[in-house]
Amino acid sequence: MNYTKYKMEQVIDLPDRTWPNNQLKKAPIWCSVDLRDGNQSLETPMTLEQKLAFFQFLVKTGFKEIEIGFPAASDTEFQFTRALIEGNLIPDDVTIQVLTQSRDAIIRRTFEALRGVRKAVVHLYNSTSPLQRDVVFQKSREEVIALAVSGAELLNELAEEYGKERFIFEYSPESFSQTEVDYAVEVCNAVSAVWCGQSPMIINLPFTVETFTPNVHADMIEYMCRHLQNRDNIIVSLHAHNDRGTAVAATELCLMAGADRVEGTLFGNGERTGNADIITLAMNLYAQGIDPGLDFSKIDAAIAIYEKSTGLPVHPRHPYAGDLVYTAFSGSHQDAIRKGMARMKDGKSQWAVPYLPIDPKDVGRSYDPIIRINSQSGRGGVAYILENHGGIHIPKVMQPDFGAVVNKVSDSQGRELASDEICKLFLDTYIKLDAPVELIEWKYVRENEASHVTGSLNWKGVNTPIEGYGDGAVEAFCQAISKATGISFAITHYSQNAMDTDSGAKAKAITYVGISVGDSVCFGVGVSGSVTTSSIRAVLSAVNRL
Repeated sequence: MNYTKYKMEQVIDLPDRTWPNNQLKKAPIWCSVDLRDGNQSLETPMTLEQKLAFFQFLVKTGFKEIEIGFPAASDTEFQFTRALIEGNLIPDDVTIQVLTQSRDAIIRRTFEALRGVRKAVVHLYNSTSPLQRDVVFQKSREEVIALAVSGAELLNELAEEYGKERFIFEYSPESFSQTEVDYAVEVCNAVSAVWCGQSPMIINLPFTVETFTPNVHADMIEYMCRHLQNRDNIIVSLHAHNDRGTAVAATELCLMAGADRVEGTLFGNGERTGNADIITLAMNLYAQGIDPGLDFSKIDAAIAIYEKSTGLPVHPRHPYAGDLVYTAFSGSHQDAIRKGMARMKDGKSQWAVPYLPIDPKDVGRSYDPIIRINSQSGRGGVAYILENHGGIHIPKVMQPDFGAVVNKVSDSQGRELASDEICKLFLDTYIKLDAPVELIEWKYVRENEASHVTGSLNWKGVNTPIEGYGDGAVEAFCQAISKATGISFAITHYSQNAMDTDSGAKAKAITYVGISVGDSVCFGVGVSGSVTTSSIRAVLSAVNRL
């Protein structure tokens, strides 16, 4: 780990910075660069048909600015641009964007591709960092500015030829994140001076390689916003890469620092570690009660088009979209979520469920996978599954007992247990009606304000008559079974609920009984269409489980 060969990057001298006190209150202008940055990073670039399908999805999602490619880079890119324009496939409220280096031939080819376009952003760039200037291009500061200015002048000239009203100009000092900030101001002001007749123009400040902590990036943006000439006519745009894993955070802080626009991709696809993830950025706003201006209410559709077009998977832990992001396996998390979901049923208007920053239904997900059970799960999660999938409202006093059963089974099998397996395991564990005590017949009547139970049972293979009295059927049955078997016990818990059914049939009663013999407590469950019968069966199950 030879860390000494790396140097600590610059910080910005901005003692009166204001961005830390700012708060995001509205969505930025969004520009998808999936069809350019995203596409160029793929092992197998998208076909024309795939790009068209992706473009149509982006439009449906609500993007009003979409970078469709680098028309001078290949015939496919050129033909895709022409297909959109000639096929009249660009909605009136959508502006396409194309990328071009500051080189005459490439700029001219780019305008050829845009002939007849209703509206387009022409995105001009050249590299400005010392590393690029010295190592790649071997040009001085003055020569790099001259290259940017000559490109900007050619854009002016060609816009007049092709229809000035059709174009918006954008300039990127590529590798801005590694460029001296005062020099970046100088380059951008030189370009904007050439485009002074264009209003608005876009100055895009790309973190081509993410080299700082997000706060330093924010300082750079605030510095640029303060020093750009003609700032009122400039849209300051961001284009963050994720080399340090903080592209989303850097973008958010830079919006607080004064930026107006964000270029990014779905799920952060892009070169190296990718671009800023627009889905995460948009949904972060949504989770703060801000309209993101993009529709991800069917997040699985975004996953489908992305995976089909790029051949890349969406990670199961990807924010807002992954298969597991709304799922809890941990016992304490499950218990908190269960209680939060119960509170939401009381008609709370504001979403407030522990561990779930948004309602999964807002992105088209169901509540079914919120709590899943394995050996790490707790009794609260098990209770949630039983309640929501089996209509079984397990009493709190009984939860530790069954939680241990579930953990043991999941651990021994080394896998997650499905909801129907858990419900079946509960009934199989606590309903025990045939041994060592099997109730053959019974009858319950009220006599002189007392309950009287008679009948017979099979006790260790012997048909034995039973009879008992009590204040109710349960007490009378307990007395009868104790006399017949010689087992002395007391009821420590009794509760009951109606089991919901999806079929529309009459709900069954389920009864939960806890009995104690000395220091031991044992639980039993009974189910029946009759409340009294379900209670008798629960007592019988508890006795048999002793």
